[in-house]
Amino acid sequence: MSSSKSEEKVEKRFQGIGVAPGIAHAQVVIHWVDDEEIPLRDISSEELPEEIARFESALIATRAELLEIQQRIADAIGSKDASVFDAHLLVVEDRTLIDEVLRGLDQSRHNVEHIFHQVAEKYCRTLGEIDDPYLRERVVDIEDVARRVIRNLLGKAPRNLATQDNAHLIVSHNLTPSDTASINRELVLGFATEQGSKTSHTAIMARSMGIPAIVGLHDICSKLTSGDDVLLDGYSGLLILNPTPNTLWEYGGIEQEKEKVEETLELIRDTSSTTSDGRHVILSANIELPEELDDVIASGSEGVGLYRTEFLYLNRSTPPDEEEQYENYRLVAERVQPHSVIIRTLDVGGDKDSQCLDMEEEENPFLGCRAIRFCLQNPEIFKVQLRAILRAAAIGNVRLMYPMISSVEELRQANALLEECKEELRAQGADFNPNLDVGIMIEIPGAALAASHLAREVKFFSIGTNDLIQYTLAVDRVNDQIAHLYEPTHPAVIRLLKIIVDAAHEQGIWVGVCGEMAADIELTPLLLGLGVDELSASSSVVPRIKKAVQSLDLPSCQKLIEEVLALDTSSAILGKSLAVAHSRYSDLLN
Repeated sequence: MSSSKSEEKVEKRFQGIGVAPGIAHAQVVIHWVDDEEIPLRDISSEELPEEIARFESALIATRAELLEIQQRIADAIGSKDASVFDAHLLVVEDRTLIDEVLRGLDQSRHNVEHIFHQVAEKYCRTLGEIDDPYLRERVVDIEDVARRVIRNLLGKAPRNLATQDNAHLIVSHNLTPSDTASINRELVLGFATEQGSKTSHTAIMARSMGIPAIVGLHDICSKLTSGDDVLLDGYSGLLILNPTPNTLWEYGGIEQEKEKVEETLELIRDTSSTTSDGRHVILSANIELPEELDDVIASGSEGVGLYRTEFLYLNRSTPPDEEEQYENYRLVAERVQPHSVIIRTLDVGGDKDSQCLDMEEEENPFLGCRAIRFCLQNPEIFKVQLRAILRAAAIGNVRLMYPMISSVEELRQANALLEECKEELRAQGADFNPNLDVGIMIEIPGAALAASHLAREVKFFSIGTNDLIQYTLAVDRVNDQIAHLYEPTHPAVIRLLKIIVDAAHEQGIWVGVCGEMAADIELTPLLLGLGVDELSASSSVVPRIKKAVQSLDLPSCQKLIEEVLALDTSSAILGKSLAVAHSRYSDLLN
């Protein structure tokens, strides 16, 4: 028996992804969520009006619940964080979803719970297949709302998060934003989940509420028991079961150091992202929705370096019209002034399907009719967006960027359509900016190798490192079997980046990086050494990138590039970059 107890008290460490900073030590409460058992029954024509009425009542009740949660969050931590629930409210008001449920009722004549569950699952599959963490995380929002609607249809009360009366940590398969909203911050010291990402609404709320959090701890619920003694490190993403006295002492010191770093980052928020020897690097933010602009402004970003517009086209039956798009882009342009916003034109296809665009199935969609290829084949859809962007550019500092350009011919075709749009707006007497800057994303190896030709035709390049690395190394980074081969510091990737930057500068245009490499402060010395003019990343990491830039000097970074170009392995190149990073800002990396 004593041997068993001794075994239980051995310290064990589990690595996840830290999404909300802070350190917490307490006993664990495992939060299990069981899906409702959804009945299936046939309904008659006479019962159809009653099913529709039940559905409408459930939507109204769910909306009332969400508004109550939203108000509670607004009162507790502010309206900015309460806006997370705007996305939830949009689900219960989504005419496309509602109409699909009503059609399903009429066609299949099954009870509304069953139909609604099927439709919601289809929506979740669509978003879940997208290789974009932000969009994939919207699945959790839809699932959260769907569970509430189904419980209301079944006549059950809303389910609350299981907690206890003393200070504790919550561990769960996943937590919804409404779960997080119900947390008692005085008693819940932190939480960890098996699923999730840094871009989830749950993670965003945890950061706003000051609750340390970890996601991505696979199967952690089966490895812990309620009552276990656990230390949670929201900085590094480490969960420690049965921490030893020595570990607790060590983390006491770490907590003090981290608090100092956070204070420093807050102090530099409004300072310039300039190296110690005076080289200014523009530091901007990537966004999906206008609702993220509060975070962009609070982070000290210099505008928006990548506005992904495809979210406007997802989960709807008809594409957004020109007026809807114009209002959306105008709002962003106004909010970020005097800084600029770079609006990327529609980037669908591959892993981003859209019902409203009637896209054909392809055997290999990643190499198929996606992004600019789709737009050039569907000019009537493309031109609606181009006109909206041109009009918004009359209001604020707007730049336009085409994704997935592979040749000068494609670029010229796109620009020809842009000129047609200018003529159409002139004929209408509409206000627009005829001189807005046009740039392209470099994310195809062929475009990188032809960068010197492309640079003559545009005002800027923005390197999409996510796809550039995938296409260069033939690695699907979301495929667990080969994800280890996705290496940003592969010698071929570094050489392609150098070709792109050199070609841009030779033609007198600037070049930025908007992929995940821009957010990785382990690689900041490499990007600065290559001569990148702009870095664009999630607003949450902007302060850390700024501190890294301010801690570096250009000659040291340029010397690093000279050294790594002679190396032949990814690990050696990463090691060199890490050595520079640790020598200048180890406090950000530890």
